[in-house]
Amino acid sequence: MRPRSEPSGSSAEGSTIRLEGLGKTYEDGTVAVQSLDLDVPAGKLVCLVGPSGCGKSTTLKMVNRLIEPTTGRILIDGRDITGEDPVKLRRGIGYVIQQVGLFPHQDIATNVATVPSLLGWDRRRARERALELLDLVGLDPATFAKRYPHQLSGGQRQRVGVARALAADPPVLLMDEPFGAVDPVVRGRLQDQFLHIQRDLGKTVLMVTHDIDEAVKMGDKVAVFAVGGRLAQYDVPAAVLGAPADDFVAEFVGSARGMRRLAVTPIDPAHLEPLDGINAADLAGTVDVGSTLEDAMALLMREDKDMVGITDGARFLGVLTPNGIHRMLRADVNRGA
Repeated sequence: MRPRSEPSGSSAEGSTIRLEGLGKTYEDGTVAVQSLDLDVPAGKLVCLVGPSGCGKSTTLKMVNRLIEPTTGRILIDGRDITGEDPVKLRRGIGYVIQQVGLFPHQDIATNVATVPSLLGWDRRRARERALELLDLVGLDPATFAKRYPHQLSGGQRQRVGVARALAADPPVLLMDEPFGAVDPVVRGRLQDQFLHIQRDLGKTVLMVTHDIDEAVKMGDKVAVFAVGGRLAQYDVPAAVLGAPADDFVAEFVGSARGMRRLAVTPIDPAHLEPLDGINAADLAGTVDVGSTLEDAMALLMREDKDMVGITDGARFLGVLTPNGIHRMLRADVNRGA
């Protein structure tokens, strides 16, 4: 799952983020975010999800002070940043938005090098870092470094946006609907690629999305916001899908949440059946133990059989049956509770 090594010179690990009583009320009395308490562990990706107008983007923008909070504190690695110089603060936090916001008159390498240049890096070092990051996000520097934004597809521009956000090696990355402006196929590819990058770099990521499928796919934890800026539930994806905290969360995650749980629940060897007395012809096939229940269920349905073999690459670990899938779903919810 680690297709690329970490770029040389990239050493900043993720930071903890803690929101304490964070709130935003506008002058007309509109409450965008109610008193919000949220802990984001270092190196984890947390998705903020909810309907339009629920305060998720406002929360994200308060973290880098694009919007000033009315109440509460924001702590990064225990440091209260609510009183710091916001311009200096933003240069140490990566930020990715849906429309990317690349400078049209600058080539791609120069766009990626923007923040390092603002931080005083010399031109050669900043350019080398830009080329490293282009390679990291799957854009060959020899092909793309000298192109301009209008010469790239929407998906390519989003990759450049991610590279630019990572260029100064920030410990915290904020992403606001980063993959929302591209078609579903490209979106899925960008999601997968970013998850690979995140596993390599271990940044702390807050990501806003309105899409529950994207949230449970991407997030180590998911924060579900309700209209009015209320945090309705904050938990691992399996628990949000399997044990909604209230009627709002249940309705928001939808009636298909049972199917969604298959995609976020790993195969647990503790719930496999033994291989004794089972012929290979009885199996739908095999999947790796690192796969999800969705992978196993897809194979069962495609082959129209009720058993799939689970391996660790070198040996059989056991057999997964529909009853085993049910046990794993229940156990995964209990672990997250």
